[in-house]
Amino acid sequence: MALYEHVFLARQDLAQAQVDTLAENASKIVTDHGGRVVKTENWGLRSLAYRIAKNRKAHYVMLEIDAPGDTVAEIERQAGINEDIIRYMTVRVDELEQGPTVMMRKQERDRERRADRGERGGDRGERGGDRGDRGDRGPRREEEFA
Repeated sequence: MALYEHVFLARQDLAQAQVDTLAENASKIVTDHGGRVVKTENWGLRSLAYRIAKNRKAHYVMLEIDAPGDTVAEIERQAGINEDIIRYMTVRVDELEQGPTVMMRKQERDRERRADRGERGGDRGERGGDRGDRGDRGPRREEEFA
């Protein structure tokens, strides 16, 4: 059997439960055809680079699959029929990635950054809240005339 990564984009107006059902349906197709789903990742609702079928955002879901080629053909056939899936792509890989994918690591890193900003009291960056200390950038315009 071969290893595949299957990513599909679901419409933005679907609820998370409906997106999970789409992922379960794809997993069921794989298991019914003698394969197995190694990992399922929900990347969440993300903005698209351009509009697809009047959608500006889409729910991204990735499945790592260990299955024969006819299984992938059936998944793609079902994805093409389903009106809730606006795009899909399946790629054959030599080996599956261990641990979380790059997308999941990026989301975790972004969450940590937002949490760090919240602890400092807002989105003020490295400066902090003291506006009087301008560092080595020089005085502010109104400080020059005071």
